[in-house]
Amino acid sequence: MALSFKFDTEPRNQVLFAGNSSVKLVILNRPHKLNCLNFEMVSQILKNLRMYENDSSVKLVILKGNGKGFCAGGDVVSLISCSLIGHWTYPMKFYGKQLILDHLVATYKKPLVSVINGVVMGGGAGLSMNTTFRIVTEKAVFAMPEAHIGYFPDVGASYFLSRLPGYFGEYLGLTGTRLDAAEMIACGLATHFIPSMKLNSLENALQNITSSNVSTIATLIETFTEKTNVKEDSPFKRLETINKCFSKGTVEDIILSLEKELENRKEKWITNTLSSMTLACPLSLKIFLKSIRKGRTRNIEQCFYQDYNIVSHAFRRTVSNDFYEGSRAKMFDKDNKPKWDPSKLELVSEEMVDQCFRKVNDEEWEYLQLPHRSNIIIPKL
Repeated sequence: MALSFKFDTEPRNQVLFAGNSSVKLVILNRPHKLNCLNFEMVSQILKNLRMYENDSSVKLVILKGNGKGFCAGGDVVSLISCSLIGHWTYPMKFYGKQLILDHLVATYKKPLVSVINGVVMGGGAGLSMNTTFRIVTEKAVFAMPEAHIGYFPDVGASYFLSRLPGYFGEYLGLTGTRLDAAEMIACGLATHFIPSMKLNSLENALQNITSSNVSTIATLIETFTEKTNVKEDSPFKRLETINKCFSKGTVEDIILSLEKELENRKEKWITNTLSSMTLACPLSLKIFLKSIRKGRTRNIEQCFYQDYNIVSHAFRRTVSNDFYEGSRAKMFDKDNKPKWDPSKLELVSEEMVDQCFRKVNDEEWEYLQLPHRSNIIIPKL
């Protein structure tokens, strides 16, 4: 991949920290990049969340983003660029720190509120989907489209997607389908729907919180909550068919099952599903299916360790160059014509997939070390 790099000059305060003595706000402030996370942002958030957790006067932390997105993921362009002009282990230092942050969030000893008033994808989902409260507005959009850049839904997705109703998590990860706020509420990715015009009032009310009691905070949030309905053409309304197809043991069998359904009923969502999976990276699809199936029986720490191994192989190009090729096609050259290798599902062997889950056989590689946590996890609603 021959690329020229142009590094943007970033504003100093890419994360803002505000609030009062009892309620803290963490505000992602990289709106021109849809708040995509970089090393500096992750480091700042990690440092401050640790400080807030150890401060007895802090009762609640609110996470939100400036601009049109909560967070569209990790800064893939910078990570790929660093790897290409340096060494494949450089981005792994960022990724390891990101997983340590996500692990802290998932095991945080105080209530966390994510306010999702826009796009939440990839790393943004890793940061928000394990918080105590996940508030969405009419502007919220969720997706895990990584398979279309030769990657896979990571940052604990095998944990939180596998906990969704039936096999809806498999459907989301294999297709990259976008969900709106109502669908996020219905499937359990979000806890409360609040119109964006009420967010300032909600934030002002939350800043008067003087207790970490989850029920007390929930009661306050619910005074701003409104009902939202899933549209009739939503795939979530077809959960029975999704369960039937996406419960199959292989990606090939899932596609075959979908094709049979399409013969019986010409529904647009099935056509869109097949089209999306056809365009996605074959290796990525198989990696994710194996990942989420393992995630169903694993705790979140095990899922993070699993993700770290797979991502290490992706950056090292142990099995395939697909992640770099997908990034080239979607983010650098933007021709949207990635050449996947292997190019077809039937060419992706079980051994290739299994290799991505093993430790990396390279003296430059380091194991992920998640700090010991007391396993006190705030109950999810």
